[in-house]
Amino acid sequence: MSKIIQSKLPNVGTTIFTVMSQLASDTGAINLSQGFPGFSPPSALLDRIKHHLDHGDNQYAPMAGVPALRSSIAEKTATLHGRDIDAELEITVCSGATEGLFVAIQALVRRGDEVIILDPAYDSYEPAITLAGGVTRHNALLVGSNDSNFSIDWQLLQDTVSSKTRLIILNFPHNPTGAILQAADLDRLANLVRDTDCYLLSDEVYEHIVFDGNTHHSLLEHDELWERTMIVSSFGKTFHATGWKIGYCIAPRLLSEEFRKVHQFVTFTVNTPVQNGIADFLRSHPEFYIELPDFYQRKRDLFCQLLEGSRFKLTPTQSTFFQLLDYSAITEEDDVELAKRWTHEAGVASIPLSVFCEKPLTGKLLRFCFAKDDETLQAAAKQLSAL
Repeated sequence: MSKIIQSKLPNVGTTIFTVMSQLASDTGAINLSQGFPGFSPPSALLDRIKHHLDHGDNQYAPMAGVPALRSSIAEKTATLHGRDIDAELEITVCSGATEGLFVAIQALVRRGDEVIILDPAYDSYEPAITLAGGVTRHNALLVGSNDSNFSIDWQLLQDTVSSKTRLIILNFPHNPTGAILQAADLDRLANLVRDTDCYLLSDEVYEHIVFDGNTHHSLLEHDELWERTMIVSSFGKTFHATGWKIGYCIAPRLLSEEFRKVHQFVTFTVNTPVQNGIADFLRSHPEFYIELPDFYQRKRDLFCQLLEGSRFKLTPTQSTFFQLLDYSAITEEDDVELAKRWTHEAGVASIPLSVFCEKPLTGKLLRFCFAKDDETLQAAAKQLSAL
């Protein structure tokens, strides 16, 4: 064919995660870029999945997800957040959080609608908004005095919300900065959207990875916010199994109906034996996700301690399994080019923060994943400390 396709996403190329992971593979560098754990899922979970593989659970699951898994999610939600969820009508299992986010945006956003995202923003949001015919409005998070403490700029958010605003996308615990919400933030958000027709989409995939005794405050905890919110999360981050691509969306009945209308024509349903295995494990081993913050806090603390005495400046992250490092005392280089150069020369791959922002980012920051075994973190820190 001689015709040239008019791209629906003309400004979108290969994601930075693919670029940096491929560069790490090509150079033999330690890959602290893409956010995948360096350890296996719990053996008891693998045993339950194998059980279901061996006992015939290998055909299509119901479109909304295996009933036992939806019931387990509802039980966990009630225990952790005090919200009673209708497992039949208000929970939908999806093919990872990325599909859940995409489906939610397609279900809610109409042509010409405006959607507010908070920069640095995960890179799947804006392309999904564009494909839905929406217009993305970027709000930069406020940056603290040390260039690594981020928070919502409430005045800017209030100024951006208009009659055209259809959706605000929030991501807390926040990737890539590790910022978290406090209970007072939920009240402030409710005050901001109360007299609007704006919906909320809350990306909470790091819900179980919050440190220093802090609590994850989900938007579904707040009665007023719950009525207009879709919450998307993922088992991949929680169970060290990002390759399984099993996530879920919790939303009030009417919003879930709209979500499912789209979901059924995107993936229809997801992996049956894995859903059943996760359902069993959630019920029999709740201690796993309860103890997860301590597990990852030890990794965070080790990585930060190993970098003491280096030329990097850092504030230990509040959540997720990513640590920001401020390299301003080393070089003033652009973060994208520096991340690539250090992958070659220092042998450690990272993610530059500027790729998540519409406007230039304050500070010189790279994101490093510490969800790795201690030996890997020790080797990476040694090479970074030599810079």
